Amino acid sequence: MIGETAWSHKAYDWDMPHTADAHLPDTPVATRARIRRGEHIGPTSGLAPGFAQANLVVLPANDALDFLRFCVRNPKPCPVIEVTDTGSPCPTNVVSDADLRTDLPRYHVFRHGELVDEPSEVLRFWRDDFVSFLLGCSFTFEWALTNAGLPLAHQAQGVNVPMYVTNRRCVGAGRFEGPLVVSMRPFGGADVARVAEISSRFPLMHGAPVHVGDPTVLGIGDLSAPDFGDPVRLDPGEVPVFWACGATAQVVALQARPALAIFHVPGHMFITDRPHTDFDLEAERWSLGRY
Repeated sequence: MIGETAWSHKAYDWDMPHTADAHLPDTPVATRARIRRGEHIGPTSGLAPGFAQANLVVLPANDALDFLRFCVRNPKPCPVIEVTDTGSPCPTNVVSDADLRTDLPRYHVFRHGELVDEPSEVLRFWRDDFVSFLLGCSFTFEWALTNAGLPLAHQAQGVNVPMYVTNRRCVGAGRFEGPLVVSMRPFGGADVARVAEISSRFPLMHGAPVHVGDPTVLGIGDLSAPDFGDPVRLDPGEVPVFWACGATAQVVALQARPALAIFHVPGHMFITDRPHTDFDLEAERWSLGRY
C-alpha cells in the first residue's frame, strides 16, 4: 500500500518467476518495446526465454558511491552487472537500446524509505543526478538448474520462493548496512553437491549457496514463515539450500532512507540482451580453451 515501508510487504516476490504471456514476442528488444508501450505490465519470468534479467536500483548520485562500495563488499547478494553514467537512463553493457525509465513493467518509488508510487514508467520522477545499478538475478541459475533436470519446488508448488532476513550482517559502506537476505530452495540430499556446482558457475547471478541445512544457523526460526515470498513444502529427504538474495540490496537501501529511490517491482525485472550462457563461467572456460 502506498505510504507503507517495504518491510510491511511480506508477500513481495523480489525476483521470482511467474507465468508469462505466451503471446508476447520472445526477443529482448521486441519484449522491451512491448513493455515500453504499456502492452505488458505483469511479471517478466518466461519473457525473452534464454536471456538474463536484472534487478534495478536507482539512487541519487550522492548515495551512489557508497552503494557501489556496498555492492563490491557484498558481491554474493549484490552482484553488479552494470552501472550507468550519472543522469543517464540508458545502460550500454547488457543492452544495445533501452531506457530504464520505461522498459520495466512496473516500478516502486520510495521517498525517505516510504513507498509513494507504483507506476509503469518513472519519467516524471527522473532526476539528472540519478545513477542506476543493474544487479544479477536468480532467474539465470534457476534456468541452469532446470535445464540440468533439477526442478524447483516453488515453481512446482505454484508459489513464490521464500526469502528470509538472516542474522548475518553485510559489510557496511557509509549509510548502507544491514542484514543478508537469503532465498531458499529445497533439494534432495543427493542432489545438493550438483546444485551447488551448477549455481557456482554464475557468480554474477548470486553464485553458489551460502548455507545448506539447519536454518537456525542463519537465525531463521521457522521456515514456514518467510519474511518475503511464500512458504515452500519440503518433501521427505529434502534439505533447505540457501542463496544470497537480491532482496538484500533493496532492504539495505531502504534502511538508508535516501531522499528518492526507484526499484523494480518484485518479479518485474529488466530484460537484458545477454543470454544466460554469457554468465556461465564453465562456458567461458571452454571458449578460452582452458580445458
